[in-house]
Amino acid sequence: MTVISARGAERAGSSEPQIGRPLRRREDVRLITGAGCYVADVPLQDPLHVAFVRSPVPGGRIAGCETEAARDMPGVAQVVSAADLGELGTLGINPVLEPFGSASFPVLAGAHVCAVGQPVAAVLADTPGQALDACDAVPVDVEDDDGAAEPAGFRGTWSSGDCDAVMAGAAHRVSVTVDHPRLAPASLEPRGIAVAYHGESDSVTVFLSTQTPHRARRELSRILSVAPERIHVAAPDVGGAFGMKASLYPEEVLCVWAALRFKRATRWIASRGEDFLAASHGRGAKSEGTLGVDADGRFEALRASVTSPLGHWLPSSAAIPAWNAGRILPGGYLVGAVDIRSSAETSNTAAVGIYRGAGRPEANCLMERLVDAAASATGIDPLEIRKRNMIPPERFPYTGPTGVVLDSGRYAELLDQLADETGYQSRRAAVAKRRAGGEVVGLGVAFYIEPCGTGWESARVTRNPDGTVLVAFGGSTQGHGRETALAQIAADALGLGPEAIDVVCGSTQDCPTGIGALASRSTAIGGSAVLKACEALLARVDSGADTSVPVSEEVVYEAAAEAWGYGAYLVQIAIDAETGDPTLEYVACVDDAGTVINPMLVEGQIRGGFAQGIGEALMERLVYDGDGQLVTGSLMDYALPRAGDIPALAISKIETRAPNNPLGAKGVGEAGTIGAPAAILNAAIDALRPHGVTDLPMPLTSETLWRALHRT
Repeated sequence: MTVISARGAERAGSSEPQIGRPLRRREDVRLITGAGCYVADVPLQDPLHVAFVRSPVPGGRIAGCETEAARDMPGVAQVVSAADLGELGTLGINPVLEPFGSASFPVLAGAHVCAVGQPVAAVLADTPGQALDACDAVPVDVEDDDGAAEPAGFRGTWSSGDCDAVMAGAAHRVSVTVDHPRLAPASLEPRGIAVAYHGESDSVTVFLSTQTPHRARRELSRILSVAPERIHVAAPDVGGAFGMKASLYPEEVLCVWAALRFKRATRWIASRGEDFLAASHGRGAKSEGTLGVDADGRFEALRASVTSPLGHWLPSSAAIPAWNAGRILPGGYLVGAVDIRSSAETSNTAAVGIYRGAGRPEANCLMERLVDAAASATGIDPLEIRKRNMIPPERFPYTGPTGVVLDSGRYAELLDQLADETGYQSRRAAVAKRRAGGEVVGLGVAFYIEPCGTGWESARVTRNPDGTVLVAFGGSTQGHGRETALAQIAADALGLGPEAIDVVCGSTQDCPTGIGALASRSTAIGGSAVLKACEALLARVDSGADTSVPVSEEVVYEAAAEAWGYGAYLVQIAIDAETGDPTLEYVACVDDAGTVINPMLVEGQIRGGFAQGIGEALMERLVYDGDGQLVTGSLMDYALPRAGDIPALAISKIETRAPNNPLGAKGVGEAGTIGAPAAILNAAIDALRPHGVTDLPMPLTSETLWRALHRT
């Protein structure tokens, strides 16, 4: 559970508006001075430490798993295999796309293993070292098995108009393919769980590094057939998540099962290698598209297909990337006829789930690559062809060809602002002059739109007799600074200074039921829930409620419709002709996140997303070899961007109030991961186009760029 107190925070008079102020995050001093509390820090009484015996191969029948020697090792209390678990339930999956087949949710592998790193047995011991040593004493014998598991996954189709006929009559038809590397979310804090057992009530408190504490409680109750009142889930400080911690994992279920079965506290903290091997991965999609364009550069038809990977089990949001990758097309552009298909299918790998952006970068990279290809084919400036095809302000709310309703926007105006602030025309001229001098340099632009979540969220606001206020938020936080923003919203609504507001979140016991921190939804939907609860509290107090005792109001707020953020990135890249080494010489962005609650937090979200966007575009990639072994299983083999790899980013904004929530807010947490990769890719191809290059695979490593330049 995260409780952030206002005591000691920056003071402000109640007469000064708090929304729009760049207040520092409340938790920063505590965290940077080592006073945070992560799952590994949670005190437990005499816990059993859990370690997992994992499959060394990607598939086969388990012929043997000998545990006797491990049971006799020092400190070992229990060794658990699938046969000990009995019948367990399965994990619930968000049904946004049509499913096919069925995928199991094995807490421990039973008759078969389906991926390298899948848990086969669990050792519970007095110390982490003893548990790991005992795991080494459990040999797993896996035989080849010709009986392949039934494929499972999701499919989605969207169509509008007669795409074939319109495409056939187009003056220009351009086609591109985009391969997204498979990525490791790599949060600073790996996965972890600490379970306190309460003998007097035969119940547990589950301290979990999670984005979704209420969903975790619900799923644990269902999978283990345990009454929900016997399970309390609390998220302490969470050191990053990025979608990887949105779902419940098999290892986490095992730890809760063991605490209830053996009536002792349990703890498991994943190693970095375990997260590479068995945490959910992101991206990995392959998208192909063809855009039909008329003689004036108007977009007429789009045909697209996106194929997304899944692993051997399905996280709660497994269908979301494929769903978003299809439904978001054709982005912010007017295209009358579309034929779009998206699919995802299981495979013998680690699970693949949502990762910051969750299908948005996949859709955006495909569309923005097609737009640049259309600009090249027609000879129209890349910025101009975008403006020529954008949805104009008077068309909002606009129902797109896939059925999504875009709420608001000033798309062309935002591009004009980007052009003015970056000196776009003079920059293009300077790039052309440098090319004439023999340099390999390019300029890339990418526009993006970002859906910011649907559904509901909850909040309870309590006014104490001393005038202080407690906001209990149904969502959660994992480094957003959410508590600071919510305090600002409540302070404005109640006419108080933020120092009078305390915020609590991430606890199923102390907070109302909520969904969690997903899909850039927490401010637009969760913040609106706080606002509505504050308004209800004011109405109650104004009606004469006795203020000598605490007075509370709880609200469940459901958004009328989705809020859609948007923005654009411009990237200037230089490529060393001798080494292929890329340099991002200049990067700028303009974003529209609607009403900005705290500009400092917004800037932090943009910069963080931008860093991860650079990672995908330039350096990150998980690789399985032909035998199904993960060959990028550590930071020695998987390249994450470091501080020195992140160039300066010029950030600007416009504010168009979102009409579908009372705050007028839109999301911005995923902006950088959506806009930056497409702009970097377009810039690199622009630099290499004079050398005959029209397509590039990500990540754009120096080797990839050198080979493209020298055609080897």
